[in-house]
Amino acid sequence: MFAKKIGIDLGTTTVLVYMPKKGIIINEPSVVAISVVDKKVLAVGKEAKEMLGRTPDTIVAKRPLKDGVIADYRTTEAMLRYFINKALGGMRLFRVEVMVAVPGGITSTERRAVIDTTISAGAKAAYIIKEPVVAAIGADIPIGSASGHMIIDIGGGTSEIAVISLGGIVSSSSIRIGGNKLDTAIMEHIRRKFGLAIGERTAEEVKIQIGSALYLEDKLEMQVKGRDMVSGLPRISTISSDDITDAIQHELQGMVEAVKDVLHNTPPELSADVMEKGMVLSGGSAQLRNLDKLFSEATGVPAFVAQDPQQCVARGTGIALENLDSYKRSIFSS
Repeated sequence: MFAKKIGIDLGTTTVLVYMPKKGIIINEPSVVAISVVDKKVLAVGKEAKEMLGRTPDTIVAKRPLKDGVIADYRTTEAMLRYFINKALGGMRLFRVEVMVAVPGGITSTERRAVIDTTISAGAKAAYIIKEPVVAAIGADIPIGSASGHMIIDIGGGTSEIAVISLGGIVSSSSIRIGGNKLDTAIMEHIRRKFGLAIGERTAEEVKIQIGSALYLEDKLEMQVKGRDMVSGLPRISTISSDDITDAIQHELQGMVEAVKDVLHNTPPELSADVMEKGMVLSGGSAQLRNLDKLFSEATGVPAFVAQDPQQCVARGTGIALENLDSYKRSIFSS
């Protein structure tokens, strides 16, 4: 029995690879650095992310996925091949079965692209499963029971909201708002209010250090380095958590509306279950301070963050792969 199996959470900002019995073995940024001259891949993952915004004209560091779907086919294939090889080490004697988690709202064409890319990257078989389902499995939600469970998976490119019962999605919404949109909003706000230009990596760092979905009683502050928009010279500004809360209000409102839509379209019996059990938040961006409180206040339904929210999808993908027969109904196509 030499069939190797791996589960991949192919995220817009991060790729996580899960191997049965070993757990999560890779957790790296989904960034690829390519030479402009000969189109060769120079670096993938952490090494490539270090290059973001710092490359000379001859090198391009980019994210091959946009809003949860493949934007650049060849670069995604190179990235997947790199991660599959890294996961297997020297075990390339046997081709591997791969299960990839994709956003719930992707089209059949986008789904086909993921399957083709995974096969091209060296997989023997590729299975596709919806992110809300695997996020729920990874968050230890008993999705097979005849009871309604609500999962909100907030990643880098998309937010997936779903009510799951009997192993299937009853009502759902997939919106292209995630951590990346929050970072962009922070960059824009700091540019407008402070006249300071900052990059993506700095915006992400600010969001992690002092970001909050609700205004904090004890304000957090941080010094941010960037380029002065008037003089063009480097400058440091002190920015507070209130500034970040202001910056991301519009994006958060979009998430709240999507959550309300899903609740609105949920059958009454399942709504009662959700009210009783609460909503579970997963995904890397679910770690934003007070996001659970914001959802709870806006909807009146209790909300809490899953354990290790960023790893839920990858963990769920691995569990689904180990129990392929039980989860056949939740899987789209192979």
